[in-house]
Amino acid sequence: MKHMKFLARTVLVNNNNIEEACRVLNRILGKEEILDQYRRTRYYEKPFQVRRRINFERCKAIYNEDMDRKIQFVLRKNRVEPFPGCS
Repeated sequence: MKHMKFLARTVLVNNNNIEEACRVLNRILGKEEILDQYRRTRYYEKPFQVRRRINFERCKAIYNEDMDRKIQFVLRKNRVEPFPGCS
């Protein structure tokens, strides 16, 4: 890490480069899901839309966890059979 980009949600501007600082700020807000929360609370969200969104997020989390587990299995070294299922 060459330099610290932010400290406690403070974005440092180097050499008057505002565009880079805005990109860093947008990345921070995106990772912490602050922009998503703002977009969700900007308008009223009907209860069925809340349920649909929450169910979609749960399914997506389960899918991502399962895919990560499968990818880690395939990338694992020192397996007895290096290419399972292929013979």
